[in-house]
Amino acid sequence: MTDDAELIQATLAGQADAFGELVRKYQDRLFHTMVHVAGSREEAEDVVQEAFVQSFIKLPTFKSNSAFYTWLYRIAFNTCISRRRKKRPEASVETHQQNTGVEPQDTGEPVSGNLERQERAEQVHSALARLSEEHRTVLVLREMEGFCYETIAQMLDLPVGTVRSRLHRARSEMRGLLKGLLQQPS
Repeated sequence: MTDDAELIQATLAGQADAFGELVRKYQDRLFHTMVHVAGSREEAEDVVQEAFVQSFIKLPTFKSNSAFYTWLYRIAFNTCISRRRKKRPEASVETHQQNTGVEPQDTGEPVSGNLERQERAEQVHSALARLSEEHRTVLVLREMEGFCYETIAQMLDLPVGTVRSRLHRARSEMRGLLKGLLQQPS
């Protein structure tokens, strides 16, 4: 039983382990996306957990006109926004980098190559953290998660044209930020 529709039907029929399969199937993917949206690993963990609880409660209202992950992502995204509005945290770029724990994997290259790659990754994450929430979200969904414009529009409840416009602006802003960061002396 691996098809989402079958797992949803089984869950609605009272088989809690079927929902556990959905959780196992999507938890890592949702978590990695939410780290970029939420800005920290701890907040992403809380958001993902809350999103799965809410999706379990709201599962009877799920309409199969979209993919389960799209629906789940929308719940997680809304949860993240709600939590952010309640908290209004102040975070620096350094805090964001520290909280996300993003480090390059050892590829066996010389230390200088690893340091350069790590520095570039930090610059990209720094630039990403400086984007507005709406631009960062669209950019993460398209470039890191690989969603098509229509799916992003559905997830964020936006017209496709707005998604395209925000993505264009986000890419342009990232180019400007990265150009500025890369030109700064170390």
